[in-house]
Amino acid sequence: MNPPDDRVADRLFCLLLGVYGGGGLLNAIVNLLVPRLQITLGLDYAQALSVHLAYYSSYLLFALPITLWSIRIGAMRAITAGLAIMASGCLLFAVAQGQRDFAFVLTTLLVMSAGVTFLQISGNAVTTAFGGSVRMAPRFTLLQAFNSLGTVIGPLIGAWFLLGRAAAAAPVQPFLIGAVALLLLAAAFWAHRDLLPRPRSSPLLWSGLGALVRRGRMQAAMGAIFAYVGAEVTIATLAVDYLMRPDTLGQSPLAAGRLVSLYWAGAMAGRFAGSYALRRIGIRHLLCAACIGAASLLVIAMTARGSVGGVALLAIGLCHSVMFPLIFTLALPAEDKDAALASMLLCMAVVGGAVIPVVTGLLADRIGLVPSLVVPGLCYGVIFAFGRATTPRVPGAA
Repeated sequence: MNPPDDRVADRLFCLLLGVYGGGGLLNAIVNLLVPRLQITLGLDYAQALSVHLAYYSSYLLFALPITLWSIRIGAMRAITAGLAIMASGCLLFAVAQGQRDFAFVLTTLLVMSAGVTFLQISGNAVTTAFGGSVRMAPRFTLLQAFNSLGTVIGPLIGAWFLLGRAAAAAPVQPFLIGAVALLLLAAAFWAHRDLLPRPRSSPLLWSGLGALVRRGRMQAAMGAIFAYVGAEVTIATLAVDYLMRPDTLGQSPLAAGRLVSLYWAGAMAGRFAGSYALRRIGIRHLLCAACIGAASLLVIAMTARGSVGGVALLAIGLCHSVMFPLIFTLALPAEDKDAALASMLLCMAVVGGAVIPVVTGLLADRIGLVPSLVVPGLCYGVIFAFGRATTPRVPGAA
């Protein structure tokens, strides 16, 4: 994909702000479904965390056909399709919530996440049009900051409807409102569907998939994305239960759900700051520092009590903030023709958000919530190893 002129690039960036911000808001609300289902249906940790198994497994199930279709119809049309599918999932979820059918809830989440997979693959591929690693990293990090803005607003809204007084009367309203907003955004992308040229798929493009998968750099990057998403989703989801514990903050479900917005606020602030810091600090150095910070805060959360542990757990969001854009930037192949396939492979690795929370939940049911947090702790070691071992492709990325 050839870099667009500045006017087109600015318009693309503005459109993507809605995608990243809306996606963050929806993901944060989905995280609150875990404590809600525990309260309303009496599920244990492993059962409730199967919400993430349904929501994130689509990255593994649908990434290949979605990439094939996205390459055929073009990124802008693919994003439009993804937004429409997400809107449909929101409407179906409203029906499922009304019926209190857990299996139906999981099915609708899978539909919703299929739309998110469209956005991840096509949206991330579009960002590669803004230039090489040094130019792309700050802008991609800024997009991720707006994603975090959505995740900050999400718990503030979602906690009231899912965990507060409105939970019994109107638990579906956030999803109905979300469906309308997603359809409006889909209309905006459809209106700009020809902003970028539609690429041509070819046998040569797909013949390079095997070679791309075999590259050690890509394998390591997929492992790092798997670990990062798994750790982030696990911490963000279990933070509500952690903050409700009498030996930490002893908060009510509603108050704990709202406090999780501080976790995402840290991620938002870190991404804005990270976009600026990347002008002075190398990509690898910043990624490794974030891993060390996250692991240190997690150790404090697992060993301290009272407000110290609660603050430490929420502060991990600050360290998570820059991990995804930095891993993604370091993983990008040098050849533009491989960008779509690389984006697909990295999005498939997001399935870590389905696996790591369930593994943590199974462990939590056996040994307790706090000791089970060792699982996301191990994820930071995987990400750190990737950051240390990955050689930058361009000057200034070290």
